[in-house]
Amino acid sequence: MKKVTPIGQRKSDHIRINLEENVRSGLSTGLEKYRFVHQALPEIDLEAVDTRLTLFGRALQAPVLISSMTGGTTEAARLNRNLARAAQAHGVALGVGSQRAAVEHPELAATFRVRQEAPDILLFANLGAVQLNYGYTADHCRRAVAMIEADALILHLNPLQEALQPEGDTRFSGLVAKIEKVCRALEVPVVVKEVGWGISEKAARMLAEAGVAAIDVAGAGGTSWSQVEMHRAATSMQRRLAASFIDWGIPTAESLLAVRRAVPEIPVFASGGLRTGIDIAKSIALGATLGGMAGRLLRAAAESDKAAAETLHLIIQELRVAMFAAGAANLEALHRTPLQRVS
Repeated sequence: MKKVTPIGQRKSDHIRINLEENVRSGLSTGLEKYRFVHQALPEIDLEAVDTRLTLFGRALQAPVLISSMTGGTTEAARLNRNLARAAQAHGVALGVGSQRAAVEHPELAATFRVRQEAPDILLFANLGAVQLNYGYTADHCRRAVAMIEADALILHLNPLQEALQPEGDTRFSGLVAKIEKVCRALEVPVVVKEVGWGISEKAARMLAEAGVAAIDVAGAGGTSWSQVEMHRAATSMQRRLAASFIDWGIPTAESLLAVRRAVPEIPVFASGGLRTGIDIAKSIALGATLGGMAGRLLRAAAESDKAAAETLHLIIQELRVAMFAAGAANLEALHRTPLQRVS
């Protein structure tokens, strides 16, 4: 009989492990295989470089998404507040962690509520898509959106993580049809993301046909949730099983290019191992609309809201300088900027 770990304890475990342990994928993002052609005569002024865009009705000052990370505990509430303050200060998007805990235990909702800290940002609610096979409906999704006054909903896909959790939910059959029902029923855009193993061309086509508004590839090369679950494992067998998947997944750059080929008509977000503004710039040149980051900002937010804001400022400056040195005056120009493939 499986020992069921309470959701709150699992969330606390995830925060602690991500901050204290080496949980990086054995794969690289693939972004290191690309570089910009340096332009000694960029013919633009640095102060004129424009990183602004509008997405889902919200104006962003930079194409940056603080990727979905946490919620459901006292520590998570502090982290989310610090991240929200940083997002508001710099005009970028933010996704909260899975809100299942708060949907099932309303007293935890406050740990996700950040709108007061960030009234102007593009804010994403978040639920696990697989919960649609365990009784969740479009109404549960609406509750998650309303809970935090979100602009859109992320449904995350994590079949490998669920398979490695003793308490995992692994009934993934027929899920795309239920995602389609949610897309049709919800009044806000629905984004689907992986959690660190990437989206394939096949999956991207299925999601586009289901009506999703955007896809976040969340590829391999950053945090590996198999390694997180390895550190949570209660038995030697569970640890060995989780450890086997350190090299699993589609590297972020490969997934981004595959999804862009498969569904050129919808926005694609790049996340999974992005560590700098230069990585975000490369991702946009490869076809992304936003670049998402988690680990670097989580560690900063664990220190303070000021540290999170300073880290985010550095990331945006890295992006702006990369655009300047590549001769791209705005994001549209950056989309058209070729990258060199290096061996």
